[in-house]
Amino acid sequence: MIGKTKKTVMIVYIPMAADILHRGHINIIKEGQKLGLVIIGLLTDEAITNYKRVPVMKYEERLAIVENIKGVHKVIPQTELDYRINLKKLKPDYFMHGTDWRTGVMSKPRQQAIETISKWGGKLVEPEYTKGISSSDIINKIKNLKD
Repeated sequence: MIGKTKKTVMIVYIPMAADILHRGHINIIKEGQKLGLVIIGLLTDEAITNYKRVPVMKYEERLAIVENIKGVHKVIPQTELDYRINLKKLKPDYFMHGTDWRTGVMSKPRQQAIETISKWGGKLVEPEYTKGISSSDIINKIKNLKD
């Protein structure tokens, strides 16, 4: 086909718990849409429990919500904080995560993700974490209302 080029669709992988959906989740999905098709790696209940707390909503409930968000192309299970398994399966062009994971318990999975995606030329994109909002903060506010 002379004179015609085939457009390559870029894949953007965004892991999230989405236990209590808030504007930060929507913000990162919108940023991902600017780069390509958004695939969400939705953390399983076990994955969330292992690093944070027992989730408020079960995986199936969170899945039903996230897969219906405008701009989400597909949702797959993220079974642990080690993102390498899904990254190797998908080989996304972009791996997107908010800046909140640069230190603490998330710094090791961050480094592993960077090393993994660099093997096929993937890029890490870290939009600024949405200030003033987090699922944990919302849960704490709800708990305080009950007291």
